[in-house]
Amino acid sequence: MKRLVKSEEKKIAGVCGGISQYINPELDPIIIRAAWLILTLFNPLMLLAYFILALVLPDTKYKTV
Repeated sequence: MKRLVKSEEKKIAGVCGGISQYINPELDPIIIRAAWLILTLFNPLMLLAYFILALVLPDTKYKTV
């Protein structure tokens, strides 16, 4: 069972890297980061969602496979 966790390949908090690993492990996190940035430009509430996910998501070391 897949779980959404923060990535170890962090730029800020590891949220976008964790989302890219959850969607597809071979997906480049830069694509998710770019999409998140574009969505944040159109909807500033995405910035709030990012910080909430940064607080709520567990670290990779707690991941259960």
